Amino acid sequence: MAVNVYEGMYIFDPGRFARDAAGVSGKIEKMVNEAGGELLVSRLWEERRLAYPIKGNRKGTYWLTYFRADSQQLTGMNRQCEISDDVMRHLFIKIDDRIVDALVSHAQGSPATDKADDDKKAADKGATADEETAGDVESVAATDEEAAE
Repeated sequence: MAVNVYEGMYIFDPGRFARDAAGVSGKIEKMVNEAGGELLVSRLWEERRLAYPIKGNRKGTYWLTYFRADSQQLTGMNRQCEISDDVMRHLFIKIDDRIVDALVSHAQGSPATDKADDDKKAADKGATADEETAGDVESVAATDEEAAE
C-alpha cells in the first residue's frame, strides 16, 4: 500500500457553499479522514464563472486541498465526491515527493524562502547581466569602427 501526497481540486455548488461554507468544506476533511488520510492543507481557491453550466450553475466555488492518503483509498474518495450534492466536479493529482513541501507552504500562504533574499539575488543578477550586455555592445562598436577604417 503506497501512501502518497495528492492535490484535490473540488468545484462546489456556489449556492450550497454560500449557505453553509463550513459544512460543505468540512465534508472534504471528513472524507479524507474516513479514508485513513491526513489533510495537509484545505482552503478556498476562488469563485469564478464556469466555461459551461454544470448542474444548472454558471458559477463554481473552487476548493484546494493537499492530503496524504493510501492510493487504494482514492477509489472510495472518488465515489464519495460523485454522490455528493455539494461537489459538482473534482480532480485528484498525485504530487511528486520532491515538490510537496513547496506546494504545501505556498497553499498555506507562507513563503518557502525569504522574499528579501530573492529580490537581492535578482537585483545582483540583473546588474551582472547589464554589465555583460554593455561589454558586448562596446566590443561590437569597436569592431564596426575597425571595419569602417
